[in-house]
Amino acid sequence: MNNPCKILEGGIEYSLGSYDGRQMIYEFPKMLLYLEAKGKLLFGKDFKIYKRDHQLLHKLCNYYIRDHRNCKRYELDLEKGLLLSGPVGCGKTSILKLLRYLVPHYRGYEVIPCRNIVFGFNHIGYKTIEDYGNSGFICFDDIGVEPTGRFFGKDCNVIGEIMLSRYDLFLEYKVRTHVTTILNAEELEERYGQRVRSRMRKMFNLVAFDNNSIDKRK
Repeated sequence: MNNPCKILEGGIEYSLGSYDGRQMIYEFPKMLLYLEAKGKLLFGKDFKIYKRDHQLLHKLCNYYIRDHRNCKRYELDLEKGLLLSGPVGCGKTSILKLLRYLVPHYRGYEVIPCRNIVFGFNHIGYKTIEDYGNSGFICFDDIGVEPTGRFFGKDCNVIGEIMLSRYDLFLEYKVRTHVTTILNAEELEERYGQRVRSRMRKMFNLVAFDNNSIDKRK
């Protein structure tokens, strides 16, 4: 039987913990080693995981491997998605792209920039809202700073409308949604309105980088 704790990347085998034939026991230091190695493959040799981010990563890793005990300690609801916030360049998008690889047999999610979704709306209209609002496990990247949609002269808060549809999807089919943002709760409410913000509270676990996190792109 294959050992699900072992992942092969770039010809190197990484162990994420141990497997007794029935259950996997993950080890956080090993997960960090794997995530950094995978990050270098995806984003370039300069990618690194910073010690100051270890606590946040521990929280996110336990959410993704569905460790019920630690998620209860962190007050993370496994039925909800993630709203990962933090300043520009802190690594939000990279981390959510990386987490998908921790458990290869889990259903993955697409990471899609919100600005691209709005550009799509501007070209093809309301089908874009239907496509992103009614299906799929999606991470909406950089929510809240995308431009206003405009189709045939009519403005539309595209991502706000999609979030309303995703809320219905969450209630009826338990489909989770992830988002990243540089905005705080008040700014999100200002951008999308109280109705959307109220639904987002029910859809997401709020996880935040420190506001003083450095810009890792520099």
